[in-house]
Amino acid sequence: MQNKNVHEQFENMDKLSEECGVFGIYDFDGGDVASTIYYGLFALQHRGQESCGIAVSDTKGPKGKVLSYKGMGLVNEVFTPENVDIDAMKGDIGVGHVRYSTAGSSTRENAQPLVINYVKGTLALAHNGNLINAIELRKELEYTGAIFQTTIDTEVIAYYIARERLNSKTVEEAVGRAMDKIKGAYSLIVMSPRKLIGARDPLGFKPLCIGKRENAYIITSETCALETIGAEYVRDILPGEIVTITPEGGIQSDTSHCLKKEEQARCVFEYIYFSRPDSHIDGVGVFQSRMQAGRFLAIDSPVEADVVVGVPESGNAAAQGYALEAGIPYGTAFVKNGYVGRTFIKPKQSNRESSVRIKLNAMKEVVNGKRVIMIDDSIVRGTTSDRIVGMLKEAGAKEVHVRISSPPFLWPCYFGTDVPAREQLIAYNRSVEEICQVIGADSLAYLKIERLKEIVNNLDICSGCFTGKYPLEPPKEDIRGEYQK
Repeated sequence: MQNKNVHEQFENMDKLSEECGVFGIYDFDGGDVASTIYYGLFALQHRGQESCGIAVSDTKGPKGKVLSYKGMGLVNEVFTPENVDIDAMKGDIGVGHVRYSTAGSSTRENAQPLVINYVKGTLALAHNGNLINAIELRKELEYTGAIFQTTIDTEVIAYYIARERLNSKTVEEAVGRAMDKIKGAYSLIVMSPRKLIGARDPLGFKPLCIGKRENAYIITSETCALETIGAEYVRDILPGEIVTITPEGGIQSDTSHCLKKEEQARCVFEYIYFSRPDSHIDGVGVFQSRMQAGRFLAIDSPVEADVVVGVPESGNAAAQGYALEAGIPYGTAFVKNGYVGRTFIKPKQSNRESSVRIKLNAMKEVVNGKRVIMIDDSIVRGTTSDRIVGMLKEAGAKEVHVRISSPPFLWPCYFGTDVPAREQLIAYNRSVEEICQVIGADSLAYLKIERLKEIVNNLDICSGCFTGKYPLEPPKEDIRGEYQK
């Protein structure tokens, strides 16, 4: 039932979902790292609320001994004193993971980190992204006798690293050889008995950065996790780079898989929606990107109004940017219930409670009698936009003009973002005017596609979900469900 409820809830709220957040740390002074990983995952909770886990090892202890714990739910629900004594998870090197599934079912077996024992020892892996060739690689491995315990593509990566390690001098060399096989989006952290390794796919779809706190080094998805634990940002891992962290060598870099800058393809939705606004990715501030998107909406799609409001949370920064550019007051029109998890009981159709109202309430004092510009980051299926517009009108708004800080979704995503099949997208086979009617707005405008690179300081991005032009050939079949089809 868990899987059904989680996915229904995401559909009901009509928001995109990220695949995962990863966090790894190696304390050269030998201090225990499990509690630091816990707080790091807490900062990355927005990247996945379905399951989480931590694996640690003592580099001075028995080689290959890994302590791990994982479960379904939020970080503070899984790591409770009743479930696990986190202080008893002794180890100076470790990895952690928060997950939302776009490939592989929602079960405890599919929670990460993945810990594997093989002839050369033990590896623990945490992965964010989607492989587009996972199914064919999995079949190839199965025909050579591989037995899989999960339905996630992380296990495919783990098998290839373990297999290549037999013919490689080092674990990082094995990671590089595995990268020659796998295609798609991956930010990967690998913990071997004496090394912490980070790898980012050559296109750079997903973020990955390095931090430092005293004599401990961290690899993680977002800079906000570094700030949460009091670490300083060192740098981003380059698209295609493999980084190996050891006390003897510090940070060692292999850039043999790196592409030219113009061939890279970061997921633009990291900036528009997924990442926390206080994070920086590849030198660009997420908050600044959203503010800029709002400014461009005000320049390209102006409308007379009395107040600009954002749909929490990712619509707020864009709304501030719009208000500043247009010279219209910015207001807080929605109160968000911060205590609602992603898996709260979904109201039945017969109930009067709306899942939207459980999460959001409109402030009558802010919008009553006013012409309102409402900024949101996206409209996916369109199943909640009409209710949010209706909420503002019930609160007394005279007009509601909707502005979206991304272009219309017209194509699915195969690289770790939960953009559904085309026929489920509200923009598929509908004009902007028709979508406007469906959601009950007085006007509707989207961010122009040519503005996307401008909001990320001209970094090279993937915009396949808007244009259908993907940086890699998409798979022939939909890889985003479970493998047990």
